Amino acid sequence: MLDGKTALVTGAAKRIGRAIALALAEEGANVAITYRDSGEQAAATVGEMEALGVRALAVRADLRKPDSVREAVSKAAAELGSIDILVNNAGRFETSELENITVEQWDAMFETNTRGPFLTAQAALPHLRAAHGRIINIGSLGGMHPWPTHAHYCTSKAALHMLTHTMSKAFAPEVSVNCVAPGMIVNGEVSAEYEHFARKTPMQRNGTPQDVAAAVLFFATGPHFITGQILGVDGGLGL
Repeated sequence: MLDGKTALVTGAAKRIGRAIALALAEEGANVAITYRDSGEQAAATVGEMEALGVRALAVRADLRKPDSVREAVSKAAAELGSIDILVNNAGRFETSELENITVEQWDAMFETNTRGPFLTAQAALPHLRAAHGRIINIGSLGGMHPWPTHAHYCTSKAALHMLTHTMSKAFAPEVSVNCVAPGMIVNGEVSAEYEHFARKTPMQRNGTPQDVAAAVLFFATGPHFITGQILGVDGGLGL
């Protein structure tokens, strides 16, 4: 479905980002991924995508720095020819009691979870407009529900959800902008905490990276007319 298209997925060396990049490649897209410290894992993910018969590229980028973001986007577009799909996946997660969160922790969370997608979308916009492309942000159930031990995380993701809405209006009609908001996602890990969440979830299991990737594919391949939407992927946990 995505033959001839090019996707850029941030923070995709491992975990959810890796699953998203592989899902796009399986549909025929050429895929560029960014990484910051996970060079070995990024190279392995690129190898997996190339084995699917597509072109793939890993670009080191610090999404907290505007120059680094612009360089990464330019390199991806130059090497793969265009950017049709941008997936803002790179994110930061941390547990901290609200009264103990420092200014440095607060700012670091917003740098990655909110400012990073803003900078990346801004840098990629000329390519996306030319391609009548799509932006898919990775939000969180925490952006819709207040978690008292994750105030800075929840607030940054809520801001990303609002950024999705505002970008969907600002970048229309050429670019559609949507958001996937995962709930409890595990990648084969087993713990009492994870089992607790599974029991609380109406679907009686936790989500997988592949569940999130499938939702991203929906926005990447579905009607371009769909824009400004926040799609929960939580098995009903947020109900």
